[in-house]
Amino acid sequence: MRLSPLDPSSYSNAHELIIRHVDLDWTVNFDKSTISGTATLQFKLLKADLQEIFLDVSDISVSSVAIQTSAGEVPLDWDIGGTIPNIGSKLTLYLPTKTSGELTVVIGYETSPKASALQWLTPEQTFGKNHPYLFSQCQAIHARSILPCQDTPAVKFTYNATLHHPTDVTGLMSAIKIDSQSGISKFQQKTPIPSYLLAIVVGALVSKPIGPISSVWAEQEQIDEAAEEFSQTADFIAKAEEICGPYVWERYDLLVMPPSFPFGGMENPCLTFVTPTLLAGDKSLATVVAHEIAHSWTGNLVTNRNFEHFWLNEGFTVFVEGKIVGRLSGNASRDFHALHGLSELTDCIKTQLADTPELTRLVVDLTELGPDDAFSTVPYMKGSTFLRYLEDLFGGPAVFEPFFRAYLDRFKYQSVLTNDFKQMLYDWFIKDPANEVLLERINWDTWLFGEGMPPVIPNYDRSLLEACQSHANLWAENELDVIKDSPLLKQTLTSVQLIEFLAQLLERKTIVGLTAEKIDLLASTYGLRVSRNAEIRFRFVRLYIRARLMDRMEEILAFLNSNFRMKFVRPIYKELAGWAAAKPIAIENYNRVKDQMMTVCAYTVAKDLGLSDTSSGGTA
Repeated sequence: MRLSPLDPSSYSNAHELIIRHVDLDWTVNFDKSTISGTATLQFKLLKADLQEIFLDVSDISVSSVAIQTSAGEVPLDWDIGGTIPNIGSKLTLYLPTKTSGELTVVIGYETSPKASALQWLTPEQTFGKNHPYLFSQCQAIHARSILPCQDTPAVKFTYNATLHHPTDVTGLMSAIKIDSQSGISKFQQKTPIPSYLLAIVVGALVSKPIGPISSVWAEQEQIDEAAEEFSQTADFIAKAEEICGPYVWERYDLLVMPPSFPFGGMENPCLTFVTPTLLAGDKSLATVVAHEIAHSWTGNLVTNRNFEHFWLNEGFTVFVEGKIVGRLSGNASRDFHALHGLSELTDCIKTQLADTPELTRLVVDLTELGPDDAFSTVPYMKGSTFLRYLEDLFGGPAVFEPFFRAYLDRFKYQSVLTNDFKQMLYDWFIKDPANEVLLERINWDTWLFGEGMPPVIPNYDRSLLEACQSHANLWAENELDVIKDSPLLKQTLTSVQLIEFLAQLLERKTIVGLTAEKIDLLASTYGLRVSRNAEIRFRFVRLYIRARLMDRMEEILAFLNSNFRMKFVRPIYKELAGWAAAKPIAIENYNRVKDQMMTVCAYTVAKDLGLSDTSSGGTA
C-alpha cells in the first residue's frame, strides 16, 4: 500500500512538486457541522513539464478547481479516486499544459460532518453549556479531511487564514491572530509547518496571561484554575531555549481542551492544545507542557519526514522534556521521570501491543498500516532511552548537548529520516578518533528494528524510585495484617511517586489477596479516591479490573467516561475486553459514548474491543 515514494501514508506526488504557502478562507457552519470555503495552494515544481497534481483528501466535497494565471482563473479538470480505509482518497488535478516553475491552484470545497480531524460539540457538551464548540486534531494524517493537501510531514508550508464564525464565540488557529472583527478572525503563520500542525478551535473561550509570550485559553469556568496550573510555562520555555536554541514561533499559548480531546497535548504552533486531565490542582502533571514546549524544536522545527520515523519527533521531545525537568528539579528527578516512562512502556508492550510485537520497533513499517494503528508510547519512551544511551556513551550532557543543538540548527525548517540523524551523529563524533570505538559499539539495527524493550537501560539514579518499589512490594507480597502494621505507611509519597508505585503494582504478575477490602485500604491510605490526579485515578480503577470487582464497574465506567484521552481509555477498554463478564458492559458503554470521542479514539478503541465493525472510526 506504499502510495508515495516519500510517504507510505500519502497519495501526493511531493517528489515532483511541493506546497510552499496556503491561503484559507473558511466559514464555520455549526448548523451543518462543516467548514466550507477555499484553499489557495501555491506550489513550487521540482520537476519540469508536470501534467498532474496528486493531493490527499478524505470525505471532502470539492466544488471547483482552478489555476491562477495572469489572465485570471482557468478551471481545471479533476477527479477523486477510491478510498482506502484509514488513508482516504486521491484528488487528481489535470493541468491544461505541461507546467514548470511555480503555480497557484484555488480549490472550493466543504468538509464532511464526519471529517476525522474535526470534533463538533453541542453546548451541552461544554463546561459553559451555552455555545457550541469546534476543535481539530490533524495529527497524524487527518488534515486531508479539512483541506485538499499534501498530507505528509515531508512538505512544509506557511499559511494565512480568514475565519468566519459566529459572533458570540472566539476563533483561534495554530498561527498568530493579526486581526479580529465581529465574526471574522485573521491569522498568519510565517514559519513553515507540516499539514498535521494545522489547527482550528472555535468556542466560548477567554484568556489569561501566564508569561511574557504566553496566555492560557479556556472556557470561563476553568480559566483561573488553568492559569495557576500552568504558571511554570515561562520557566519551561527558558530552559528549553538553553537546551535547544532560540524560540522562533513568536507566541506560546496554551488551550485547555474539552474532555473529548484524545491526547495529553498537541504541539500546534503558537497554540498548544492540552487535555483537561492535566488539571490536577498541584501542578504535578504540568510536565506535559514542558513536553509540548520541547516540540517547538523537536517535531515542529525539525520534523520526521514520515510517520515510520515518528521517534524523531517524540523520542527527541521526551529527551528534551527530561532535560527541562532536570534543570528545574535536579538530575534525580530527571532520572525518575525516565524510569517512570519505562514503566509506561512496559505496560504498553504487555497490554496494547501484546498482539503486535512488530509495532514495538523504534522504526516501524507503515506499508500496510495507517499511522493511527501504530500509535503507542514506543517512539516516545524507547526513542528517548536511545538518546540517553547515546548521551551517556559519548560522555554526558556537556559533550552531547552541543551536538544536539547543532543537529537542530542544521535541520531546522526541514523534514528528516533516521539516517539523517545517524549520519550527522557519526560525522560529528568521528572528528575525535577516540570516539571511533564508541561509534562501533552502537547496535543501530537492534535499537531501531529490534522488538520489545530497549536493548540497554541507562544507569539511572534510582533513589526516588526505591520508595515506589518498597511500597509496591509491601502491597503485592503481603496480607492486610502485615500491611497495616508496616512503618512504610508513615512515609509520604509525592504525586509522581504515587503514580509510579501504582504502575509498579499493576506490573506484578501476582498481588497477594487482591480483594475489595485490600483495595479500599489502599485507597484510604493514599487518598486515591479523593485525588484529582487523572494519572493516579487511571491506575487505581485498573486495580478493580485486576481484582475482577464487578460491583465497582460503575466507578470504572465513571472514570472511563470522564475523558476520552487515548492513553487512559485504550488500556482500560482492552483489559475489560479480556474479562469475559465485563466485555459486554464495555461494548455497551462504548456504543453509548463513542460519538463523543474523536475519530482516532473511537476507531482504535473499537479495535481494542475486538469489534469487527470499526466504521465508527471513519477514514483518516
